[in-house]
Amino acid sequence: MQVRDIMTNRLAYCTPQANLEEVAEMMVQYDCGAIPVIDPGSNKALGLITDRDIVCRAVAIHQNPAGITAQEVMSEPVAAVTPQSSLEDCLAKMEAAQVRRMLVVDQAGKLCGMVSQADIVRALPEHEIAELLKDVSAPTGAAAHLH
Repeated sequence: MQVRDIMTNRLAYCTPQANLEEVAEMMVQYDCGAIPVIDPGSNKALGLITDRDIVCRAVAIHQNPAGITAQEVMSEPVAAVTPQSSLEDCLAKMEAAQVRRMLVVDQAGKLCGMVSQADIVRALPEHEIAELLKDVSAPTGAAAHLH
């Protein structure tokens, strides 16, 4: 099975200049916890901003989210796979990076989708699901910090 078989290809995304209030509104509107950040000229994936990034890198340190841009708190570098990547390769990269979502980019680095833990859980045999959740969810020992 390949990533293209399970990825979400209709995504909300923002530019690096979007403020966190706008990003949070998008998360509510699209019922998601992560918004890819793309270069508006090339559509290349630059990073990913999660609800956790907003909380740990802005709210928890008493910053006004309306005055902070996505670029200031997004997770980078981009962890990504291509649509042709195998599900096993995607899973290995998610485990290695301890991420719950993996961006999908084409050969030029343009955003074309996202794979989440939920997408993989729906596709994996039951015995592999527990291993994924254990490896991706291992504690890192540190909170996400502002760059």
